[in-house]
Amino acid sequence: MAQHFQTRGLFITGTDTDVGKTYVSCQMIDSMRAQGLSVGAYKPVCSGVLPTLGESGTSQPRWHDVDELWQATERLFPRDRLAPQCFRAPLAPPLAAALEGKEVSPLMLREGAAWWHGRVEWLVVEGAGGIFAPISREDVVLDLAADLGYPVLIVARPTLGTINHTLLTIAAIRHRCLAVSGVVFTAAQPFDSVAAADNARLITELSGVPVIATLHPGQPWPVNVASTTLFANRST
Repeated sequence: MAQHFQTRGLFITGTDTDVGKTYVSCQMIDSMRAQGLSVGAYKPVCSGVLPTLGESGTSQPRWHDVDELWQATERLFPRDRLAPQCFRAPLAPPLAAALEGKEVSPLMLREGAAWWHGRVEWLVVEGAGGIFAPISREDVVLDLAADLGYPVLIVARPTLGTINHTLLTIAAIRHRCLAVSGVVFTAAQPFDSVAAADNARLITELSGVPVIATLHPGQPWPVNVASTTLFANRST
């Protein structure tokens, strides 16, 4: 008999594109699954294909974010449920879709999240780009986040400029009356830990939102940060 869960969600956004959202999402999922928790991942829309050669020798489209999330969830769910709408061009999703003669479906963006209800206990939703990045002709990322109503975790760079970008993102999320669970710093390249700590301190002082983790390249989710607490609807 199939199990039915009451699913709780967390929306992961970034201060920019390629800021580390997928890395943070996967590290969090790995940590939660190691605790025996039932976790799903949802990427509402994805663009920017990585072509690889299939068995027939022809180019097969692959999306890095989808592959990483699928592996993190131990390939338990169909790829098209993790990411129902994927487009080839490395552009904003509505632009990438238009090049293929298609449109991003706003309804599918939302119904794709609803599919997970009752199938997992915890759902990690990863946005595309920053909070004002367009994801359909009608929506920016923040519109979808507001409709889903999940608390939001912000992924930011730890380097110069992050204070402004992160505070702007926090302000925009709060304007839509969404809870901000915290900020995570990460980067693809090594960075100065002292400067990152100073940036984290100022962001927390100016916004009241904690920088809950600073992940260096290749570092797993910190064992002292309970991921499930981020799913709570904290005060905005």
